[in-house]
Amino acid sequence: MAITSEKEARQLKKRFAELADKSFLGNQYTFTDFLGLSEQSLFYEFLAEHGRTDYKLFGGHDLCERRMVRFGSSQELMYEQPFPIVCIRIRPLLKKFADDLTHRDFLGALMNTGIERSTCGDIFVQDKEACLYAQESVADFIVAQLDKVKHTNVRCEIVTEEPEILQKEPEQQEYLVSSERIDSVLAKIYKLSRSQSLLLFREKKVYVAGRLCENNSYMLKADDLVSVRGFGRFVFRGVRYESKKGKLGICIDKW
Repeated sequence: MAITSEKEARQLKKRFAELADKSFLGNQYTFTDFLGLSEQSLFYEFLAEHGRTDYKLFGGHDLCERRMVRFGSSQELMYEQPFPIVCIRIRPLLKKFADDLTHRDFLGALMNTGIERSTCGDIFVQDKEACLYAQESVADFIVAQLDKVKHTNVRCEIVTEEPEILQKEPEQQEYLVSSERIDSVLAKIYKLSRSQSLLLFREKKVYVAGRLCENNSYMLKADDLVSVRGFGRFVFRGVRYESKKGKLGICIDKW
């Protein structure tokens, strides 16, 4: 669900508390629905308020941005339970005649089946195909109901092997920046002015490791995962060298 008010934020935090308590008192794993970045940021706020709890976030693949929270751990419960997530491959029946399908096309077709967005995770698109991460409870319904994307007839199947789409290596890029400040790095990577870069923080579009980042002077650390709504995401790999003029040569992995 998209958080649009303080009331909804309180309700979501209450739901986190209920699931955490149910896991602890019932000695069992509990799971949230898929959470977007703003909801994950609220989860981290909940942790700060609620205190220690055993948890893990996962979306089906390490590259997934939308993730579920699992309360409980194998150390605490003495057994392991995987996330109830499956991967669905969506591909045209006749690829040669298929439309040039985008993420929006696949998401729109998915929502037209009537399922809730919170039951589905990330959608990765490449070469007119897509792989979708979804809750097990809705997977069979999606496979049965999703037969057309835009004007293209498609086939859905649940797969167990990692799709080729996700085997693609990120693009490694290097930039010269004045410092490791996140606003400076974003301005350079996305070719923004200082004011445009600052606006991203005011509009709450910047997340670091799933947490909302409102501090534009935050100093990036090696392996920080940065997501910027409307622009994409990258992993900051750190400073590689310093130029004669004092500039820092940084490296990122960009998707």
